[in-house]
Amino acid sequence: MKAKHTNHLSKAEKDIIVHKGTETPFTGEYNDHFEQGVFVCRACSNILYESNTKFDSGCGWPSFDDEISGAIVRNEDNSLIRKRIEICCSKCDGHLGHVFHGEKVTIKDTRHCVNSLSIRFIPHKYLSKATFGAGCFWKVQHIFSKLNGVYDTQAGYMGGNKKNPTYKQVCSGSTLHAEVVQLTYDSREIDYKDILEVFLRNHDPTTLNRQGNDEGTQYRSVIFFHSSKQRKLALTSLDDYQKLLSHPIVTQVLDHKEFYRAEEYHQDYINKNNLGLCSL
Repeated sequence: MKAKHTNHLSKAEKDIIVHKGTETPFTGEYNDHFEQGVFVCRACSNILYESNTKFDSGCGWPSFDDEISGAIVRNEDNSLIRKRIEICCSKCDGHLGHVFHGEKVTIKDTRHCVNSLSIRFIPHKYLSKATFGAGCFWKVQHIFSKLNGVYDTQAGYMGGNKKNPTYKQVCSGSTLHAEVVQLTYDSREIDYKDILEVFLRNHDPTTLNRQGNDEGTQYRSVIFFHSSKQRKLALTSLDDYQKLLSHPIVTQVLDHKEFYRAEEYHQDYINKNNLGLCSL
């Protein structure tokens, strides 16, 4: 590694970045981190990964299925009996981790297994959040993820009374969570009003705790607002849309609560399982 980028590193960071060590799994600060931003090299600040490529592989280290173009170099690692491909920062040659293929966890079938001590997170400051429940979150995520201006979508749970609920617990109805999709969008490219329109026109807001054959409180129609402006726009949109319908809208408009990201196999489920175009 180029020495000029190491002076500010701690001993633990040098052990990983310079001496190609590996941190203990499930101990890194970014293993369970899903905020929106970029991850840069801790040694030289080279931008390596966008956060929308991060996923939960269950391996205990931050995992990404894509990289910023030109940010990563690959080297054959013969330090073990089993050959691996080492990944390093293209700017300073600092050790990041290893890359694996063929595990079939994401569509890109790639896992960059990275040490938290090798990277640093910088949040995006121009993005906003929006959260909706409109039935099965597989379908909702599929639709929102295709909108221009939407940076990231995550399926999860919101509005219940249990911390860290599982899918099985939510499906039982005992936690009172709704299946939701939390999307992060660039308001310079798409307006919240336009997102509301997509939400309303792609599910039935007049059926209580039900969408199609899916029935239960977890499938309720709900808008979780993240600001007073979002609340006002949501209420106005519902009033306007009601004029087009013969049955009363039952969609809830609630202040957002803690978002619990769903298990990884639920994320981008329709694309990962080749289910094709799926409308609500």
